[in-house]
Amino acid sequence: MSEAIVQLRGVSKTYTRGKQSVEVLKNLDLEVAKGDFLALMGPSGSGKTTLLNLIGGLDQPTTGSVIVAGENIEQLKSSRLAAWRGRHVGFVFQFYNLMPMLTAQKNVELPLLLTKLSASQRAERARIALTVVGLADRASHKPNELSGGQAQRVAIARALVADPTILVCDEPTGDLDRKTADEILGLLQTLNRQHGKTIIMVTHDPKAAEFASHQVHMDKGALADAPVH
Repeated sequence: MSEAIVQLRGVSKTYTRGKQSVEVLKNLDLEVAKGDFLALMGPSGSGKTTLLNLIGGLDQPTTGSVIVAGENIEQLKSSRLAAWRGRHVGFVFQFYNLMPMLTAQKNVELPLLLTKLSASQRAERARIALTVVGLADRASHKPNELSGGQAQRVAIARALVADPTILVCDEPTGDLDRKTADEILGLLQTLNRQHGKTIIMVTHDPKAAEFASHQVHMDKGALADAPVH
């Protein structure tokens, strides 16, 4: 049995809007094994993205503990949390979030600006990451010169460049056609199977979820069932 890289214990998340409290996650327990590829599924509003944000250290639980890569991240102060995220988490979003004025190479280098690597070391890391996602020949292209699928590959290379412990992907194929989406999902599957990356992906698309090793279904802030193997 692989060690758990993510452990959530009794996690609840409540947002307050004016005088109204909205409970988005309800006393949730979840473990993700090192090297797993997990799809978090469920209807809109079920709490999938909130859960992903807690795992990625972008948000904190109202109650409960979030342990990722051996660290109780809900207890970290903001400066330490930012450093922890930079070391352990690569983010892939639906709309790429690339800087339009920068080349693919420079976009991929961005997470490394927070490290002590030299300019030549950053460039080499970015070159390797772009090669892994099959875009070495597009390094000098800007986002508006890339297709949607190529832009998402650049975003994945950026997520990979610092060699994070986990990749968290929020609807990574939601803006792509089926063929391109399957290519991106195949790339994520390769990163998981051949490179050993732990991947947690939010999706509402059953076809996308089929690329994962396990599926967890959420409904109204709770896990609707055990992981599906």
